[in-house]
Amino acid sequence: MTGVTGAPGAPEAVVGFVGLGNMGGVLAANLVATGHVVVAYDAAGAERVPAGAAAGAGVADVARRADVVVCSLPDGADDACARVEPVLAGLSDKLRRVGDRPGLAQAMKLANNFLSATALAATSEAVAFGVSVGLDMATMVEVLNASSGHNTATNDKFPNHVLTGRYASGFSNSLMSKDIQLYLQAVAEQAGPATIGTVTADVWARFAGVEPGADFTRIYPFVEGS
Repeated sequence: MTGVTGAPGAPEAVVGFVGLGNMGGVLAANLVATGHVVVAYDAAGAERVPAGAAAGAGVADVARRADVVVCSLPDGADDACARVEPVLAGLSDKLRRVGDRPGLAQAMKLANNFLSATALAATSEAVAFGVSVGLDMATMVEVLNASSGHNTATNDKFPNHVLTGRYASGFSNSLMSKDIQLYLQAVAEQAGPATIGTVTADVWARFAGVEPGADFTRIYPFVEGS
């Protein structure tokens, strides 16, 4: 999750950044690139601090030195609010306000990741079937992208990671499995439907159990070999 706390932000404000993993490292670099003064910290070490940012000695040090603190961490609540929108604008050029009630952005994220996970798992199964009967994977992807079955897996994950053998999207199967479990918990709290969610969660939990920490695009060889 990515959360923001602190005083009113402005382009010249000092922005603290805690958590410099695959997502946080990119977001912190984006802030530097858009002109923010950034002091960053990650428990894994100062080598994760992006060029142009200062390294904080710890979370408390970042908090002391910054006007606004951004947290990009595996777990926690999302406290982003309107008064720090100048900082949010430096994180990404695709910002959407989904509501004013706390928790709605987290719910939107979980719904999106559930759909992404389901699309990638289902596409992997469909492609594995096609390849097993003699279809060429690249041809399948091309046809699917021109047909009603196209999705983010066919137009991004397969062309850029599966077909190339790169498997380097920067997001792990363990984090995806965690997100799907959080999605199911949230659905259960609302007494909502979870038939497909339960199946998707099982697939990702098994994949993460066999190859913990693997890039999530490697679900294709996992599904193919199941």
